[in-house]
Amino acid sequence: MSAEKIRNIAIIAHVDHGKTTLVDLLLQAGGAYRENQAVAERAMDSLDQERERGITIKAKNTAILWRDYTINIVDTPGHADFGGEVERVMKMVDGVLLLVDAAEGPQAQTRFVLRKALAQGLAPVVVVNKIDREQADPARVHDKVLELFLELEANEEQFEAPFLYGSAKEGFFLRALDDERDGVLPVLETIVDHIPAPKVEAGEPFRMLASNIDWDDYVGRVAIGKVLSGQVQKGDRIWRLARDGSRTAAKVTKVFQYSGVAGSGESAVGEAGNIVGLAGFEDVDIGETLAAVEDAEALPFVEIDPPTVQMQFSINDSPFAGKEGKYVTSRQIRDRLMREAKTNISIEVGDSDKAGVFNVAARGAMQIAVLVEDMRREGYEVLVSRPRVITKRDENDVLVEPFETLYVEVPEEHVPGVLKSLNARRGEMTHMEANAAGATLIEATIPTRGLIGFEFELLNMTSGHGIMSHLFKEYAPRTGEIAGRTSGTLVSMDTGVAMAYSLDALETRGKLFVGAGESVYEGQIVGENPRADDMPVNPTKEKHLTNHRSSGDGKGIQLSPPMKFSLERAIEYIAPDELVEATPKNIRLRKRVLCATQRKREARKAGA
Repeated sequence: MSAEKIRNIAIIAHVDHGKTTLVDLLLQAGGAYRENQAVAERAMDSLDQERERGITIKAKNTAILWRDYTINIVDTPGHADFGGEVERVMKMVDGVLLLVDAAEGPQAQTRFVLRKALAQGLAPVVVVNKIDREQADPARVHDKVLELFLELEANEEQFEAPFLYGSAKEGFFLRALDDERDGVLPVLETIVDHIPAPKVEAGEPFRMLASNIDWDDYVGRVAIGKVLSGQVQKGDRIWRLARDGSRTAAKVTKVFQYSGVAGSGESAVGEAGNIVGLAGFEDVDIGETLAAVEDAEALPFVEIDPPTVQMQFSINDSPFAGKEGKYVTSRQIRDRLMREAKTNISIEVGDSDKAGVFNVAARGAMQIAVLVEDMRREGYEVLVSRPRVITKRDENDVLVEPFETLYVEVPEEHVPGVLKSLNARRGEMTHMEANAAGATLIEATIPTRGLIGFEFELLNMTSGHGIMSHLFKEYAPRTGEIAGRTSGTLVSMDTGVAMAYSLDALETRGKLFVGAGESVYEGQIVGENPRADDMPVNPTKEKHLTNHRSSGDGKGIQLSPPMKFSLERAIEYIAPDELVEATPKNIRLRKRVLCATQRKREARKAGA
């Protein structure tokens, strides 16, 4: 197969604009499903968390064999925390399918990924999706996309990108709004006509950049990338050019080709222009070059936004440690974190100065929450701290911290509240405008630490109507303090089972995080105190029977349902002296130091 018959594209869209549904449609059109085979919805979102959250977390690739073309499709994440996934796949493709909602238009995250794609010189094809929605205004969205192209300094060819209109849900796309419906055919034809074939270096020996890493249970690490020149097959001896300049040789044990919903299948040969996976390199890393000759030049790799937040992972030392999980030792936790760092280039893992405590740095709290959730499901027990931003000293020895460009879209009536919150978090508004749908778009520069917990505040403030996205901007001198949580906590003084009788009395003190019958331990946070200080309470106290009170008294106690935290919410809620205990069965909030007497002693020491 010649490179002329290959098309490599990435799909770019904001969260929930229909990207994964469109991929499912294209797979169907390319014959990925047999006639009698059920079509799997969200076929490319293979991770459990992707299906549950309705977002794409890992960049994945597949291929459609249509007519005599191979169309390689890379599905990329739309959430800012997974920007590292997006940036590296730009090296594998020659064009992008920009998917935009016909009502909402291009969103902040679309802007981030599109900027990266246009800067790489990739050819865009624009798909305006969901034109069957009531609020759809495809003509307005067409103009908005062109405005965005101008703003992001698209070249003339990119500005002349073809537009398609349709509904992935209904299964049709049109070149013009008054065309006849012809299924997904216009999309496939436009990709073949407008996305250039991959440029290959004719006559040159094999070279490939590892843009992604996969894992295969039989052969281990698999380096995925686009073959830039030559070809490769099983048994070939090729060189790995590491990013530190070292060069090592190894034999290719397997060549993978990606197609349909089955994922990867073994291929006889990896040809120039195609996206393939190569096994045989135990330590291959993203950004490294694989080449047929030792003195080959290393290929440039896209710079990735640096990690901006750090959290600490440690072994679970609560009284319930080891009762709910399978992997509980520090060695098991360390091995799992190191494995994650090898396949996820935007996460960095290091040992701290304390035994059994590890530093994990990432692009955002959500990215780390996804990792912790994966670990919980795999049977790990782990303690995690509140995220803190990574600060450093600049060349003038000034303390600098990371800042982000924040984009917020809210209904007009919520603007004053949002601006007040941004001000309290040291954010500075740089632009504000109203859109045709009646929402207000706010652009602001804000320190990364001001973003911790902001998403939940925005959702509560706007009753779920606020949308936000953010991109790393720069390191700049640290701004003033940002007020943290204003409430205190109710901390259990005892270990045992929470009783309805004692919880009934505690409900008058604040919100409860545990229900009757749940096991609690000393130092666990069982509720929120509206006042700023922490209050010791005993949720395990039973009602004592007397001559005047029978055991039947109080049976009619009606407790309000306890407040249950998602992992992300718990991580952003806790104070610096608190931790989240994540096990396969529970998410608990607790004090770092469980013993009340010891906490007082340490507080006195810190005060002195």
